[in-house]
This record gives sequence, C-alpha cells and structure tokens, in this order.
Amino acid sequence: MTTTTILASCFCFTPQRGTWRRPAFAALLCALLFAFAALPVRAADEPVTLNFVNADVDAVIRAVAEITGKSFVVDPRVKGTINIISTRPVPRSLVYPTLLSALRLQGLTAIEGDGIVKIVPEADAKLQGGAVTRGAVGAGGDRLVTQVLTLKYESAAQLVNVLRPLITPNNTIAAYPNGNALIITDYADNLKRINRIIASLDQAPAGEPVLIALKHASAVDLVTLLNRLVESPAAAGGAADAQQRVALFADGRSNSILVRSDNPGRIARVRQLIEQLDTPGRAGGNIFILYLKNAEAARVAQTLRALLTGGGDAASAPTGTGLSAAPVPGQPGANLLGAATAPALASASPPSGQGFSHGGATIQADIANNALIIAAPEPVYNNLRAVIEKLDVRRAQVYVEALIVEVAADRAAELGVQWQVLGGINKDSPQGFGGTNFGARGSGNNIIEGSLNLGSLGQGLNLGVVNGSVTIPGLGLITNLALLIRALETDSTANILSTPTLLTLDNEEAKIVVGQNVPFITGQYTTGISSATGVSPFQTIERQDVGLTLRVKPQITEGGSVRLVVYQEVSRVDSTTNPAGIITNKRSLESSVLVEDGQVIVLGGLIQDALTDGTDKVPLAGDVPVVGQLFRYDQRKRVKTNLMIFLKPTVVRGPTGATAYTNERYDYLAGEQERSRPQQRFFWDDPSYPQLYGSTPPAAAAGAQAPVPAPLYMQPPAAGAVPPAAAPGTAAPGPTGPR
Repeated sequence: MTTTTILASCFCFTPQRGTWRRPAFAALLCALLFAFAALPVRAADEPVTLNFVNADVDAVIRAVAEITGKSFVVDPRVKGTINIISTRPVPRSLVYPTLLSALRLQGLTAIEGDGIVKIVPEADAKLQGGAVTRGAVGAGGDRLVTQVLTLKYESAAQLVNVLRPLITPNNTIAAYPNGNALIITDYADNLKRINRIIASLDQAPAGEPVLIALKHASAVDLVTLLNRLVESPAAAGGAADAQQRVALFADGRSNSILVRSDNPGRIARVRQLIEQLDTPGRAGGNIFILYLKNAEAARVAQTLRALLTGGGDAASAPTGTGLSAAPVPGQPGANLLGAATAPALASASPPSGQGFSHGGATIQADIANNALIIAAPEPVYNNLRAVIEKLDVRRAQVYVEALIVEVAADRAAELGVQWQVLGGINKDSPQGFGGTNFGARGSGNNIIEGSLNLGSLGQGLNLGVVNGSVTIPGLGLITNLALLIRALETDSTANILSTPTLLTLDNEEAKIVVGQNVPFITGQYTTGISSATGVSPFQTIERQDVGLTLRVKPQITEGGSVRLVVYQEVSRVDSTTNPAGIITNKRSLESSVLVEDGQVIVLGGLIQDALTDGTDKVPLAGDVPVVGQLFRYDQRKRVKTNLMIFLKPTVVRGPTGATAYTNERYDYLAGEQERSRPQQRFFWDDPSYPQLYGSTPPAAAAGAQAPVPAPLYMQPPAAGAVPPAAAPGTAAPGPTGPR
C-alpha cells in the first residue's frame, strides 16, 4: 500500500543569520502543495502522513477540508500557525480530531452543526451553540459539548466551587438550585473526567439509616440485645470514636431495624449479626417477659384480652359515683389473630382478669413487678409486642386549678314603737288598759317580753319608759314598761375564696374534699328490751362530707385541648337546731366542657337576691303620716349571694413540668408560713416552731426549672372581662382571701 505524504516545509536558510526564515511567498506555496497532495489521498482512500511545521491555520483547515469532505467556516479573527507532525501514516478518521486538538492549543475550537463546522475563538464558542447532552457524554476528543448533570445527594451550588478550577478558563459551569443540576460547557474529554469526579463525590452521605427487615425475631427485643453487643469502643483518650458509633432503632409496625453509622464496615457487621439472629423459633412457642415502664400490667392484659377475643373489656366497674364510667358489655367479633371468638373463654378466664389464653397465646399479668408474661409463637408475639409498645407510653398529666368565689351580703333594718298603759290594772275600780304589741314572744323585740325581763330585748337601740311595776294575773310581777322604741340596722358581708388544685393523669378521675364529715341521723328506734335503767334507744347515723368537693376527669384530645368532666360542690351546715335534723346549704355543678390548654373558663354562676319587707301596725292609725309611726313596727331584710366557679386546666408533659408546679406551690406555702411566724419574744423564743426548708425543696434546687404561669387566683383579668358582681357595700373578691 502506498502512502501519500503531505509536506509543508516552506522555509529557506539564510546564512547571514544562521537560522531558518520563512519568505513572504511561503503561504501560497504551501497552499498549492496541500491541494495537490490531498487529491491522491481522497481518491485512493489511503492513510495520510501529516507534517505541518508552522503552517498557517487557514491552509491547514483547507487541507483537512479536502481530506475529510467537511465544510468549514472560519472566523476572521482566526489567525496563527499550527504544527502537526506524524512519523507514521494515520487513518482519515483521525485527521479531523487531530485538527481539533491543534486548534485547541491555539485557543480556537470547532462548532459543529447543520453540516457546517465553524472555527471560532474559544472564548466565543459557548455562545455559538453546539451539542447538548443529558447524562453520559457520547462524543470524545476535543469537541465542545454542553452537558446537564442532575445530582442526587450533593448540593449543585456547593459543587460549582469545587469543579470550577477544573474547567477550561474560557468555558463555563453553572448551577441550577431548583433542580439541583449542573450545566457545564467544555471539551468532551474533560467532561468525561469531570463526570467521574462528580460520580465519586455525589454519594449518599455517611450516617444515612439502613432498614433491615426481620422475618422471625422481634425487632424490639433484638434492638435491646444488639445495643449491648455493639457498644462504641473507647478511643485512646477515653472518649468513644464517632466513626465506630452505631445507632439502632426498632420499628414495631414493620418489624424492622433501622441502623445508622458513619462507618460502612460497622453497618455490614451489624447486618450480619441481625441475619444470624433472625432465625425461626422453637415449634412449641416461646415465653417472653415484658416489664412495662408506664402502663399498668393488669389493664394492658385486659385490653389485650378484648383485642384477641373480640369481646369487651372484662374489668370490673370502678367504684365511685358521678364521673366513674359504667362497664360496657363486649360484642363478639374478629380478633387480632383472625380466629373466631370462643364462647367458653369468659368462663375459663380468671375472675381477676389478669390472665387468659386464646389463639395459641397465653398472657398473664404480674402486678408485683408490673410485667406481662407472654407464651406465644414469635409471629403472634411480634404483633402483641408492637401493640404493647404503643400502649406502654408515658401519659400526660393535667394540672387543674379551680377558683370558687362566694360573696354574700346580709342587710336588715328594724324600727318600731310600742307602748302600753297598765297603771290601773291593780285597782279595784274599773280601769282601762291598752297598748301596741308587735313581734312574737322570744323574738327580742316584744314589749311584753321586755317587761318580764329587760335582758331579753334584742340587740340594737332600745329606749323605754318604766313606771314602777305591776302585777298581771298569769304573768306575775313585771316591770311597768310604758314605752319601748327599738331601732336596729345590721350589715354583714362574707367573701370566700377557695382555690383547690388537682394533678391527675390523662383519663384518670381525681377528687379533692375539703370540709367536715358531719353525722346525719337516718333513723332511731327502741330495741324493746327492758333494762335496769329503762328501754335502750338505738340510732342509725350516716356521715357525709360537708364542705368543698371537686371531682375531675380530664381527657387530652389530639389537638391539645382538654375535655373535662367536672363535678363541683360547695356545701355548709346552716342550722343544727332543727328537730328534724341538721340543715345544710348546698351548691353543686356537674358539666362536661372542652377547654384549650392553659385557658380559664367559667363553669357556672349563681346570683341570689332575697328581699323581705314586713310591717306590723295598728289598722288605720298606723297609716297616718308621721303620727302613724307610733302605731307600727317595720322590719326589712335583704340577702344577696354571688357565687362564681372558674376552672383552668394545664397539660403537663414530662417530669419537668410537674416539678415546676410543685416548686411553685412549695414556695407559696413556705412564704405564707414565714409571714405567719409569731414575733420573737424578748425573753424567749420557741425553737420548736415548725418550718419548711428554704424557698425551694432540696431535691428540686439542683436543676433549673421552666417558668410556671401564675396561679389562677393571681392572674389579672383578661381584657374586657367583667368581674363577678358584688353586693352593695361589699368588696369585690381578690387574691387575699383564704385558700
């Protein structure tokens, strides 16, 4: 095979200077040589030996166009020389890539499109169009390509700063944050190298969790075991190495384990351990012991029995009245295992409801250790364990503050004139007598009662005229009280402020009673058996609480509100002189309300206003103006009672919240005790006066607590709120009342 050699040696030797120098006509001569030499190559399709030494760019492009058959458009700014030397013939397919490499060294590049190759300066190439690829770069060599790369893990904006030094200065790289993509315009060979760099950088970050599904073992139990086995080894300084730390979490719903570590080798080791431990259990079933942290074992056992058997909760009805829920009989249905309900199960269950067997599973509650003993196949145990984990959670608490304000005002007024003429009663001759007599005997305002005993007159102003004494048949010797004028005005007020507080678990009833346990006679009779002292009587007595009673059952809703079932009672002994028994005054309220966390609501109010206006007078004479006052006795009484009940529930989550409220109450009690301390005597002081610790209990003084909102009785009224109306002449309720 013959080879056509293209030579471009357009130089001459100048002896004077001793160097090779190109004459002025070199360009024309080279162009002719290229044209003549290219004809045999294209005709014979033979390999070509390229030798261009300081050849003009235009001449080289013209020769390559003849060899490859491509059409070139050369930018007028394209100037310079090219050196291409090949000692061996090269195929025609390498001629064009060789030209591209030579142009790149001169700061020039080729833009291909629509059958035309444009030769432009490299700085303007990014604006001239060209191939755009998404994904891997198919072209090679020194072709200019624009590529769009979408990243999976790394940030495109941050990766631009890392890759920019690797891009040709005249080419570009940009980031698109919305799509987390890179847009790069550069040569194909350099883009392939950048793609490999990006692939090595765009990796999943260390510490991403790995999900390992289990087939036989329980994820919750296995995590407890693995946490003991894969504890992080201590480094030389004594601290645990972060690269060796492994975090394990159990997902009871899918019975899977989440593993997270910065060291892939540790993850592989944990995965191997899990696969070795995840083996089928014994055919006869296993026995598992679960120690509960928050829930009660007996209640959880009752719930699981209702779940497995499809029946209702067999727990006995709780004691108490009002808020305590009555037991609901269960309805038959499907159970957790998909088995039908056994009718004989209820009779086979223990009366206490602490254990049962059904569907191949036996569950027994150990109340002493607050644990559940489960004997069941592992698939059944895994399902039960997932349910128990959901039930055995720390329940929130509700701190309930109640404010009971009772304002009472009693006003009474009496004004009357009584007179009598008794001077002629003891004379034998006919004599007249008369007078006015108002009020019942023993009331303290009767003139006859005053005549018998002046000390029996009631309180107030008593003015009279005494004219010796007189004997009245049936009464005896009495004081001749001829005139009695009484005037009395009473004004009594009472302000009762009570602030009972309760802290109880969610869905658990709480009760507080502050008062007296008063005996009430319910019956009496004689035994009918005579004794030396006579017949022995017998009485039956029932004791009842009289005072303040607050019973609350809170329920925290999903949105954070609190549903309250409240029973509030305020009672007191009114009279003990009634022959039928003790008389009590009682005000009670029973309601179900929905309250936002930390909000104050009013549950009820009672305003009672009683007015009594009585007049005793002599007919006709008592109606005469001014003078009629001598023949009448006026009594007027007004009783006004204002009772309001406020409630404020606060959800307490975690031990910190409960401790904070406890410290707040403790500080208040310590301050009140300090203010009520007796003054020190000059000669002695009682060293045994009981006192609390400082303002904070020693156990709680170690850690700082979160701020606690002010108690209900200390909070200012909300904007626009109207305080409870007080009776005329009385003070409004305030925070200084008794607690």
